[in-house]
Amino acid sequence: MSYIKLSVQIQKLSEPQRSDMFVKQFRSAVREGKFDALELPDGKFELPKQFTRRGTGGEKYSKTAKDMLFEATPEFEAWFAATNTQLLDGRKGTRAPVVSVENIESGAVDFKALAAATRQSMESKYQRGQTLGQSRKKSKSKGQRRK
Repeated sequence: MSYIKLSVQIQKLSEPQRSDMFVKQFRSAVREGKFDALELPDGKFELPKQFTRRGTGGEKYSKTAKDMLFEATPEFEAWFAATNTQLLDGRKGTRAPVVSVENIESGAVDFKALAAATRQSMESKYQRGQTLGQSRKKSKSKGQRRK
């Protein structure tokens, strides 16, 4: 079997701007035992992703990651193909639609479910306030206020 460095494998990604997520998923897969890898003691490499610093007028910078060495097995190749397509598809989860009048009218947001959640939240807050008031009322009646 041949051994490959992580820095070389990242060059094969279809979307270099997702290289930071690939490194996280790679390290997670190694931790879970999906395949074996070892950290190279002297190896750090620069990720191809370009980050933009806020408030500096679009100044770009990049991050470094520890280089690792792993065996190019068929299991790894299958994992890499699946992970690469997942990174192309975008983020893991889809976000829920924003609550707005338009989304409620179009049916993208369930009005009845949101109303039930609101009612439950309001009831919980009311009960918490009542409990707090009752506990304060009991503590005042037990003893006189100190001056």
